[in-house]
Amino acid sequence: MTDAPTAVTTTGTTSPIPSAVDELWDRRGDLSTGDSEALTVVVQALDLLDSGKARVAWVDPGSDEVVVDERARRAILLSFTLFPMRETVVGPFRQHDRVPLKSAFPGVRLVPGAIARYGCHVAPGTVLMPSFVNIGARVGAGTLVDTWATVGSCAQVGENVHLSGGVGLGGVLEPEGAVPVVVEDDAFVGSRSIVVEGARVRRGAKLGAGVLLTGTSHVFDAETGQELPRGEAPSWSVCVNATRPRSFPGGEFAMSCLLVIKRLAPGERHDKLLLNSLFREHGSAA
Repeated sequence: MTDAPTAVTTTGTTSPIPSAVDELWDRRGDLSTGDSEALTVVVQALDLLDSGKARVAWVDPGSDEVVVDERARRAILLSFTLFPMRETVVGPFRQHDRVPLKSAFPGVRLVPGAIARYGCHVAPGTVLMPSFVNIGARVGAGTLVDTWATVGSCAQVGENVHLSGGVGLGGVLEPEGAVPVVVEDDAFVGSRSIVVEGARVRRGAKLGAGVLLTGTSHVFDAETGQELPRGEAPSWSVCVNATRPRSFPGGEFAMSCLLVIKRLAPGERHDKLLLNSLFREHGSAA
């Protein structure tokens, strides 16, 4: 069992991002905001990410592995060098940043207070409550990003996902090869849960409130006691935060882990009241 999530990386012909990004990356130390040709290349790359024609990461349907397009991530990092600092004003609010706000939201419900940066993709049918979606992230159709939830840089969120209030999905831009957070289709992430460091919430998984899932979190099956792959909420499961005892020279301490308390049939949908009842039974809530 690995101690950290791994991914297949690609910068080759499979990437829709122009190869000129790699050439710029190799001489990134010489670039500045005055390089208009380089800026044009990077803007073209970010336009592809913004429109959804390219993405930083995805799950390969054949191997079930997370694939990362390093060229896309390089384009994002280059933008921090090439974009000049600019002040923008929206009503009484001011922004002083290199990366502008996203400007195109076809088919998206965007509630006042929601912030999405240029270079993220938000699919039609998504609802963004007052929340934050960072550059390089991708949010699938039919997903609800609830109040004060954060979708970090390059995090990948599938379709028909519910990110409850205050959820934090970690971002990752460096180092090269680092795995973004992936939340797959039909998942539910409970209020104030934290998913970081390349952790993966597989399809249909339901996380109770306050879950902490990192890329190296230990995961256990409550019925069998079996340890499952680290850093992953299994598909079609109901999971809560738990602790496990661990001995140190200074004594025995309780360490956080993820506990799978129920398995669902693939495609099974819980009534919200029944789901809340199940979470409360185990000291959690949606």
